[in-house]
Amino acid sequence: MEPVGIDAVEVWTGKLKLDLPETFAPQKGEDPDKYRKGIGLVGSSFPDLYEDIVTMGANAAKRLMDRKGLTPDDIGRIDVATESAFDNSKPVSTYIAGCLEQYFDGEFRHANKGERKFACVAGTQSIDDAYNWIRAGRNRGRAALVIATDTALYARGDPGEATQGAGAVAMLIDEDPDLVEISNEQGYGSMDETDFLKPNQQFPSVDGKRSMQVYLSRMREAVEDFESVAWDMHPDDFAYVPFHTPFPGMVRKAALLGYRHMSRDTEIEDALADEIGRQPREDDYASREAYEEAIREYMDALKETEQYQAWYDRTIEPTLNISRQVGNWYTGSVHIARIAALQYAAEEDQELAGEKLLVGSYGSGAQAEIHAETVQPNWEQEIAQLNVDAQLQARYDLSYSEYEHVHDSHNHEKGAVDIDDFTEPSDEFVFTGWGRMNERQYEYIE
Repeated sequence: MEPVGIDAVEVWTGKLKLDLPETFAPQKGEDPDKYRKGIGLVGSSFPDLYEDIVTMGANAAKRLMDRKGLTPDDIGRIDVATESAFDNSKPVSTYIAGCLEQYFDGEFRHANKGERKFACVAGTQSIDDAYNWIRAGRNRGRAALVIATDTALYARGDPGEATQGAGAVAMLIDEDPDLVEISNEQGYGSMDETDFLKPNQQFPSVDGKRSMQVYLSRMREAVEDFESVAWDMHPDDFAYVPFHTPFPGMVRKAALLGYRHMSRDTEIEDALADEIGRQPREDDYASREAYEEAIREYMDALKETEQYQAWYDRTIEPTLNISRQVGNWYTGSVHIARIAALQYAAEEDQELAGEKLLVGSYGSGAQAEIHAETVQPNWEQEIAQLNVDAQLQARYDLSYSEYEHVHDSHNHEKGAVDIDDFTEPSDEFVFTGWGRMNERQYEYIE
């Protein structure tokens, strides 16, 4: 059976940038290092006034289809993952298909279109759906287009405001992929949680401390579930470990948890025993509380070891190169982490074909998914086609007052904001206004 995985990827970032240490921090009366070193972000991307989740997703998909020489007849399904949807009935995929049909010859009349929602994990779930569709033989030789697109806005003054971001990742799922083959084995950790939610509201309600705890708990469960059907993992099994990245500071905690788990009962634990002791075993403690306190102390010590820091710098740090410049892309965040790792590997001229990635996706509410991916021989040629760095460099740098206007312009409750576009659209889809049934309308601008 042919391998199935991600054949091609494309990225479209919002065209505006907010500099967090230099522009945002002074207005909040805060130390810039809170952003650079604490949460690990230096910038956030925002959509210009003519951009939204449809235009960003459609523009990423257009670039992907253009350079792969695809037509609508080559696509058998379009799945959009988002937690920024503006219609409770009509899926964003239909809007994106309508945009693409303005540009390409042909129609997606016989493509299955849908919209996935499970907070930030929905992008990975959409890949799973496409994978299963192909494996079941229902694709008729066609590929699937998976698009993760979001505008992650928080209410002004909310603690999450600094983690905002906007952008889209388009991925082509197909047989014999050029980029990565996806493992058949998956691991899940899922519980009914209220750590982050949007009950009929645009901006999220967040319990920040609880969200961190839930993220780590579901990730641990997903790792254990993956190992139950795959293999007992070792830290050296993977070239990179892309995590869901709402902000890099959160990944630092997840990475430490994963390293502790994977190094347990290995030569790594043995080598560290003289320096920091062996990992606590619950049976050795009189209470759960005492055991958890011992675990916290062990992890604090583990974090400072040369072995862990070298693994983190090699395996995790490169996955954060894009995220720290753009903020949280919700459904797209783990997928830009994968792209960042592969870009870094290409820049470092690494021989990555045949190496494995461990992908850790998470969505509040809450569910984590773990799966492995094997890098394919043509990965470097595929990654070389991306222009992410050029897009980031081209963003308009907002002043704080401009940021306030932009935020208001994308606030559904504010209505129209009387400001001009900051950038000039070219060779892309743009939002043009509302139709007779209050539907959003789009046009291709050459």
